[in-house]
Amino acid sequence: MKFAFLIHPLEPADMRRKYPFFRPFSDRMIERILLMMKPKIAGRITGIQSPDGKRTEGIFIGVALTPKMFMELPLETVYRKLEMAVELAKREGCGIVGFGAFTSVVGDGGTTIHDRTGFPITTGNSYTVATAIEGTLDACNRVGIDRKQATLAVVGATGSIGRACAEVMAPEFGHVILVGRDLPRTKAVAAEIPGAEATTDLEAIKMADVLVTVTSSDAELIQPEHLKQGAIICDVARPRDVSVRVGRERPDVLAIEGGVIEVPGNFQSTFDFGFPPGTAYACMSETFMLALEDRAECFTLGKSVSSEQVRESQEMAKRLGFKLAGYRSFERAVQPEQIERVRQARHQASAAMGG
Repeated sequence: MKFAFLIHPLEPADMRRKYPFFRPFSDRMIERILLMMKPKIAGRITGIQSPDGKRTEGIFIGVALTPKMFMELPLETVYRKLEMAVELAKREGCGIVGFGAFTSVVGDGGTTIHDRTGFPITTGNSYTVATAIEGTLDACNRVGIDRKQATLAVVGATGSIGRACAEVMAPEFGHVILVGRDLPRTKAVAAEIPGAEATTDLEAIKMADVLVTVTSSDAELIQPEHLKQGAIICDVARPRDVSVRVGRERPDVLAIEGGVIEVPGNFQSTFDFGFPPGTAYACMSETFMLALEDRAECFTLGKSVSSEQVRESQEMAKRLGFKLAGYRSFERAVQPEQIERVRQARHQASAAMGG
């Protein structure tokens, strides 16, 4: 089955870099032009093949809106653009559409567009969460964290994604702190996870060796002063919860955004989205996997992700040959030197405490 995946520029400067026509224009002028542009094919994807010989190919469809425009324009204007993108996918013979980046963040996570078009849509969030969990646990091994002696904190634990992360990861850790905005709701989640502690105090994350954050906040919640020396943070939220200051001011912590996925076969794309050859985002990979299995269905739709969806996406990835290839941090690949710095920071902190 053929697929489509929706992408968009991250800022007006992206348009200047890709199209010389835009170079003389201000950001505001570019946004006005983008508003008038219809979705179009931005690239073609070939060569995806599972170990048992299943193949698929697809297209990137560019939706001409920046994140700022997605959030500030009337929702109906954004929905109309997304409907047009889905109609284009239909005309191109695709059986499923993956909503990438802010196309899955805005509104109700594809539900309205599916209701209006009747077309299968997936946000990719199930496999994104699965790889965030897998990546975090893998990072623990690389940094040298003994999980049974370590504290895990999940910020945004009452949301469906946070709750799924907490349920799947909690058995791996010695102590679990769940942070939410509403204490009774947070306590209700904690009651279902043996040994978990509930709080609304963000200061509690200073105890965490490993932190997963997945709130719907539009502000950067996690600041450098919140973090324990040698901590690992996985930021699943979009917009991100972790301040860019953490990247600048805390070289002793490892902040990752989830996994870079190695795609099976000879994965090729005519659109350069900045990843090493043969690799893709987890959200893209969820769409690829569903197309490989001819599953024209809304696998992940809306804002919620269940632990069952996370586990199913993990099993699907294993079956089809998708696997974690590396980490990204503040839009860049994590280098081995960064991991070694964090390992050394933990060692120094342990030595200072007589450990």
